[in-house]
Amino acid sequence: MTLTSTTSHGPGPGASPRTGAGGADRHGGADTPARSPGGGRRAVLPGLLVAGVGAAAAWAVHWALPAVPTLTVAIVLGVVAAHLPAVRDRVRGVARPGLSVAGKRLMRLGIVLLGLKLSVQDVRALGWPTIVMVVAVVAATFLGTWWLGRRIGLPGDQPLLIAAGYAICGASAIGAVSAATGSDEEDAASSVALVTLCGTLAIAVLPLLQHPLGLDAAEFGRWVGASVHDVGQVVATAQTADPAALGDAVLVKLMRVALLAPLVAVVALALRRRHATRPGPATKPSIVPLFVVGFLVMIGLRSTGWLPAGVLDGAALAQEILLSAALFGLGSAVHLPTLARTGKRAAALGLSAWAVVAGVSYVGVLLTA
Repeated sequence: MTLTSTTSHGPGPGASPRTGAGGADRHGGADTPARSPGGGRRAVLPGLLVAGVGAAAAWAVHWALPAVPTLTVAIVLGVVAAHLPAVRDRVRGVARPGLSVAGKRLMRLGIVLLGLKLSVQDVRALGWPTIVMVVAVVAATFLGTWWLGRRIGLPGDQPLLIAAGYAICGASAIGAVSAATGSDEEDAASSVALVTLCGTLAIAVLPLLQHPLGLDAAEFGRWVGASVHDVGQVVATAQTADPAALGDAVLVKLMRVALLAPLVAVVALALRRRHATRPGPATKPSIVPLFVVGFLVMIGLRSTGWLPAGVLDGAALAQEILLSAALFGLGSAVHLPTLARTGKRAAALGLSAWAVVAGVSYVGVLLTA
């Protein structure tokens, strides 16, 4: 759900007795203070603070257990907070508006900064055979996962969001596509949970398959970069081989990240065409959302070579913090009883999509070796 729908079902815990649903004056007058900019900021502040605490806790866990990616911990902590008796009422009540803002707005800012990890020179360094292989893997994974998700009857936008997460870059891609399409918050949260779980399993499973599949270090790195979802998970998986594997893995992974912008544009264009065929007024999604434009601008800025290493390191840290808070916010929107009702279908889709992306990327690596 959007932030508007999250806060418009009735007076929240801090609503004034003079206001009705959404803070509108019951007597039909001008907006009350509950709808003023200051009131809006006060409404989201508790949730933003909770998201910040959740991000800090995720970083603490990662510091204690470096093998566990921060972003994975962040979404797990969000899910726990949403179901822990001591805090769940606050998470679902007074903190909900701010957590929704974290899951959407902070996610978009993190995606913009993600562009600073990639340059045009990095893409060229891969070579055309590898670039074609990455595009083919992304297309096959996205279309195959989306089709299968619809066939098995997953609700809402989950098939689309899970397909984007597997094909591009996990939670960041899900956040980008859900923002462009206005997907329900719970669909986005459930999709992130599934993709994060499977990406985390890859950290343990893929290194065990390197030698049985006959992959040298460089080939293993490209396979990991083409098949694992989140950038942090790629690093954690590839570093089990050697520095050469890690370098190739990150380059291939960032090439997949570069495809985020065209994927969002294609999805938004398809939605515009679908809306155009429907009777009555309808809002048309922007073909290229503003945060995707920012993502492309950051790629261009990184490609100039003007930014010093200190600035890039600071941006990388800020991006990790923003995405940690955003994923905690998304995790807090997961409702396990609802997720359990589609759990078997979602798990089947997740495992099938995992097999597709791993199989297609393995074939691609062999063909381009």
